[in-house]
Amino acid sequence: FMDSESFPAFAVHAVLGVAAIARARGLLVVADDAPLVFDTSAGAVRVSVAAPRGEGAGVVTMTGVPSFVLHAGVDVPLPGRRVRADVAFSGAFYAIVDAESAGVPVDGGRLGDLRRVGRDIVRALEAAMAIEHPVDPARHGLHGVVFTAPPQAVGADLRLAAVSAAGVVDRSPACGATPAIMAVLHAMGLLDVNLPFTPEGIVGTVVDSRIERLTRVGDVTAIVPSLTAPVWLTGEHTFFVAEDDPLGEGFRLG
Repeated sequence: FMDSESFPAFAVHAVLGVAAIARARGLLVVADDAPLVFDTSAGAVRVSVAAPRGEGAGVVTMTGVPSFVLHAGVDVPLPGRRVRADVAFSGAFYAIVDAESAGVPVDGGRLGDLRRVGRDIVRALEAAMAIEHPVDPARHGLHGVVFTAPPQAVGADLRLAAVSAAGVVDRSPACGATPAIMAVLHAMGLLDVNLPFTPEGIVGTVVDSRIERLTRVGDVTAIVPSLTAPVWLTGEHTFFVAEDDPLGEGFRLG
């Protein structure tokens, strides 16, 4: 996976998109109803696609990597206030924070505040504690913060805004972090296996999710999450690299 910031170990959007394209374009020689298995740096994930061929909407269901709470109820000092955060893993580590307590609304008109407070929380948590996977030390550090708020969309359970450590705000219902939030809710006794959980993103889109089953990661109880979302094919592009292109292998500034 590659995004505008780095090479993350896992990206739910990318998995859903690749699965839909592979099915729509017939890139895999497997039965239409056979699940697809993707090997990612965060672990294997299983995907099923119910979609027409071509550019129509498809519905993709992904069973994600085991997700768990690493630190619960951590006190985070911020300028002018203190908030509590739960640090959880769902392919990457996220800090889950109540938006009202942080003094910032989950609103598209307040992106600057979301970025600022999100970066403050990341810095404070990483300075205060070790954030490291219990069985894979190579996975460490916070990927970002997810602010939670009451829902606005009909049928949604929570409104979410995910802010990366670099300050990028996700427009989706924090798909990559949704299993981390589900792990927190399960640990609090608020979400059980097979019960639906529908988060809403900052632009009002939703995703259907649930806990498929429980498992263990080292000595920690973890959930195995499932997410279902519609996917649309929006275009295709072919990249070329000429042998004499001086920038053919890319460049980096800074």
